[in-house]
Amino acid sequence: MRVFVTGATGFVGSAIVAELVQAGHQVLGLSRSEAGAERLAAAGATPHRGDLADLDSLRRGVALADGVIHCAFDHDFSKFVANCEQDRRVIAALGSALAGSGRPLVITSGTGMGSPALGQLATEDVFNPQHENPRVASELEGVVQLEAGVNLSVLRLPQVHDTVKQGLLTYAVALAREKGVSAYLGEGLNRWAAAHVRDVARVFRLALERAAPGARYHAVAEEGIAMRDIAQAIADRLNVPVIGLSAQEAPAHFGWLAMFAGVDMSASSVWTRQVLNWAPTGPGLLADLAAMDEGSV
Repeated sequence: MRVFVTGATGFVGSAIVAELVQAGHQVLGLSRSEAGAERLAAAGATPHRGDLADLDSLRRGVALADGVIHCAFDHDFSKFVANCEQDRRVIAALGSALAGSGRPLVITSGTGMGSPALGQLATEDVFNPQHENPRVASELEGVVQLEAGVNLSVLRLPQVHDTVKQGLLTYAVALAREKGVSAYLGEGLNRWAAAHVRDVARVFRLALERAAPGARYHAVAEEGIAMRDIAQAIADRLNVPVIGLSAQEAPAHFGWLAMFAGVDMSASSVWTRQVLNWAPTGPGLLADLAAMDEGSV
C-alpha cells in the first residue's frame, strides 16, 4: 500500500514511517522543509512538500495514496484551541479527497475522548462529544466525514514516550529542571495512560491495514500510572526534590500544563489488543523516565 503520512518527520510520525517501511508499504511523507525531506528520503520514504495550512498540498498527497495516516498536530499549547480548529480543517480536507473511495484514513485523537465522565477510565466504545478538551474537534469532524462516506478510523493516544520525549511529561521534565523541583497536584493519585512510541507506531499500521470505518483504537500499553510516581521518577533522574501542590498553587508552577496536571487520564486498550492482535513490548513510562537521555535531562 502507498501511504500518505502527515507529521511524518515528527516524534510519532517518524516511528510510523519506519514501521510502515519495515512492513513493506510505500510511504509518502509530508514535509515542510528540505531538511525534513532529506530525513524522509533517508528513512526510505518519498517526501511530499507541503504543510497543514496548505490544504491543497494535502489533497495532492491524498491523490497519490492508497491510504492516509494523519498524525500531524501543532503542539504549541499557547494556541491550543486554534490548533485544534486547524486539525478539524485538515481532517475535513483529507476527507473531501477520500469520500466514496474506500481508501482508509486514520486520524489521531486523545484517549480522554473515550472517558464517559471526568476522571473515569476511557474505553474505545465511548465518545464524549461534550468533552471539555478542545481536541474533541478532531473526532467531531471525524463523525462528519464518516457520514460523508469516508473510510475513517480514530487512533487515540496516551502519553507517548521513549528516553527523549514523554508526551506532556516532556514539559513537566523541563519545568522540574528549570525550577529545581518535581511536582504533582494534591495527593498525586490521578493516573496517566502511556505507551512506547514504537508500540504506538504499530497500532497505526494495524489500524490502517484493518481499514474498519468508524473504529476507535487506544494505543495504550499502561492503563494508568499515578502522577505521584511519575513526579518521583522525574525527581530521581534530575536529582531534585518532589513536592505536592494545591490546585491554587498549580498555575504558578505548571503554567499551561496546569490544565492537565491534576486530571485523571487513565485508559483501557482491551478491545484494541483483541481486534488488532496487538501486544505492546516496549519499555514502560517510568523506565524511560529513569533512563532519560542526558540531552533531555
